[in-house]
Amino acid sequence: MKSKTVLAESCRSRIFSPIKESRREQSGFTLLEVLVAVLVLSFGLLGLAGMQLKGLQSAHLSYQRTLATSAAQDAVERLWVKLWKTPDSCPDPVDVTTEWHDAWKGVLVGMDTAGSDITASGCEYLISVLWQDERFSAEGDVSRLVYVARLPQAP
Repeated sequence: MKSKTVLAESCRSRIFSPIKESRREQSGFTLLEVLVAVLVLSFGLLGLAGMQLKGLQSAHLSYQRTLATSAAQDAVERLWVKLWKTPDSCPDPVDVTTEWHDAWKGVLVGMDTAGSDITASGCEYLISVLWQDERFSAEGDVSRLVYVARLPQAP
C-alpha cells in the first residue's frame, strides 16, 4: 500500500509542477504594461472631456438661438400691433426697430444692434438677429438668425 501512495504522489508532483513553476515566472504585471494601460486610459478620458466641452458649447448655442428666435418673433408681433393700429398700410419697420432693440439687447447677450435689423419689401419683412460670441468663431456664421414674416395687405 505504501508503494501506491508514493507512486501517486510522484505522479501528482510531475503533473502539477510545470503549472507552479510557470506561475512563479509571471507573478504580476510589469511596469511597462501598467504605463501603457494608464496611457490608454488617459487618452480615453481626454476624449471624453472634449466631447463634454463640445456638448456644453452646443447647448449654449442652442440657448442663444432660442433667444434669437424669440426676439425675431417679438419683432413680428410688434409689427402686427402697428398693423392693427393702422390697417390701411403696412407698418414701417423703422417705427418698431428702436423699441425692439431696447427690449432685447439686455436679454440676448452680445446682440449687435447695428447688425440686427428689420427690412421691408411691401408687407414682407426680413428680420435679422445678430449677436457676438467669440467661442464659436471657428464654426462659421452661427451667431446670425434670419427670420422672414409676411403680414396681410389691406384690400
